[in-house]
Amino acid sequence: MATGCPMMKAKTETDHPCFGGDHSKAGRIHLPVAPGCNIKCGFCERKFDCANESRPGVTSKILQPAEAVERVRLVKRHMEMKGGAQLKVVGIAGPGDPLANPKTFETFRLVREAFPEMTLCLSTNGLLLEEKLPEILAADAHSLTVTINALTAKTGARVYEWIHYKGQRFSGERAAGFLIDKQFAGLKAAAKAGLMIKINHVYIPGVNDHETLDLAVKVRELGAQMMNIIPVIPVGKFAHVEMPSEATMELVRNQAELILSQARHCKQCRADAAGVVGQDIDLNRLENSAMMA
Repeated sequence: MATGCPMMKAKTETDHPCFGGDHSKAGRIHLPVAPGCNIKCGFCERKFDCANESRPGVTSKILQPAEAVERVRLVKRHMEMKGGAQLKVVGIAGPGDPLANPKTFETFRLVREAFPEMTLCLSTNGLLLEEKLPEILAADAHSLTVTINALTAKTGARVYEWIHYKGQRFSGERAAGFLIDKQFAGLKAAAKAGLMIKINHVYIPGVNDHETLDLAVKVRELGAQMMNIIPVIPVGKFAHVEMPSEATMELVRNQAELILSQARHCKQCRADAAGVVGQDIDLNRLENSAMMA
């Protein structure tokens, strides 16, 4: 794939389960090779890991790139032996921000060499999206998920505690406004480059819910093809917030769908999730069995 081409044809067909692909046929794996993060979201809590807990930012361990490739090989073989859904997608979604970690692209390179048939994707907060776009394109990534939780700096200051950029840390509305500008610029550039883009939006009642629909309009204008509105998990700074009900989320998604296609199947996966969405493989058991074989 050529890098940086502004007129590249957009990718609109995919078997990626997070972008409308058939869950029963397409498995995915998240490789936890990116521990560092350049922003602090108020709802992010990475201190604890429970095997039965499914939420972003959680992983049992951080993998080195070579270990990540071996995990892909193990999971691919396991799914082939079981029949049914096959491993189709390799993604990097943390537990930090993939673009803040150079091992993201080393991992993609090794995965592409070993498994050229795999679809590659990553999730990012968007702070470094525009400047890292040439590397994303060079890695032959198919799709992006960009998490954008605020439309204005005032609201963003309530969601984000700080950002770290080029050796400096900022907080408050200055930080939030800078981040939002970077997110929108990166989204626009990535869309022009032809990437398939989904926007994740953490819906926090009483904090950013008043901006959700206007944000949907904005990201559609910038080139996003899909939006995923997910309920806040009451941890960290927002531990006191009541999680939105399924009825509330259904109403919000129905309204947003008049603006932009909505993803409704998200399980807020771990950074080391593997298998079919909603039916994750027990990686500890699988890897222990492989060691004993």
